[in-house]
Amino acid sequence: MKITLFTLTAGLVFSCSCAANSKIIATGGTSSIEGSAGGGIVPWAVINGYASSGEMAATAFISRVGVDDFTLNSVGASLAYDNNWEWSVARQRFALDSIGGELSQNIIAVKYRLAGQLLYTALPQISRGVQYKKLHDFTLPQAVGARDDSGLDVYLAASKVLFNQVAGRNLLLNATLRATKANQTGLLGFGSADNNNYRLMFEGSAALLLNYNVAIGVEFKQKPDQLAFADEQHWRDVFVAWFVNKHLSVTAGYVDLGSIAGLNNQQGYYLSVEGAW
Repeated sequence: MKITLFTLTAGLVFSCSCAANSKIIATGGTSSIEGSAGGGIVPWAVINGYASSGEMAATAFISRVGVDDFTLNSVGASLAYDNNWEWSVARQRFALDSIGGELSQNIIAVKYRLAGQLLYTALPQISRGVQYKKLHDFTLPQAVGARDDSGLDVYLAASKVLFNQVAGRNLLLNATLRATKANQTGLLGFGSADNNNYRLMFEGSAALLLNYNVAIGVEFKQKPDQLAFADEQHWRDVFVAWFVNKHLSVTAGYVDLGSIAGLNNQQGYYLSVEGAW
């Protein structure tokens, strides 16, 4: 298996939390490219925004990932309640810069906290999530062997902040198990003519909080390889997140998306700006 390094992706993310501001800064994570709270490419168990018990929060985001031959633009919004529920929507546009053309999909998702808390319990925060994805145009994915133009991802995530772990700094760890049929996260359809079974994939993140509002981290996203025409490789990234305050955060990263549609070494940038109120 070829191992590649993730490249930073540049994007912008805006969030706004309504009638809620009780959670500690940075504990809502950021909006991932799929709209769910987490890192840039991995959903975490955290609930977006700063709503605590009995409160609501709303977020909106826009992000951009640029690699050698492709550009991914994502926009979306989420609503959180009681620090237990998160509903999100996102739209992704995937420009085939070298090949020509564009793929796009809509994502509707829900996340629910099952147990534990990020900070205050020995048990990690554990959440279950579902993401429904639907392509706008199935012509190209169907031509390269995809079976369906829509699919459902189901995941279980566990997140925990460990105090005073590295030179007195706090460390956030996240592990996510995802059941999926998606090719390139759904942008190349779902399943294949020969295989329409769910695959269980691992995704992980680690973030070191340098102080109360700056974190550096890495992420890994395992991905299925189902289409015969080209290899699909795992994704990786390295990121820096700056939570300016509870109303604004900025994230930048270096990502490596491996091989996409037969084009190798897709490395580039990630940048996000997020606002919350």
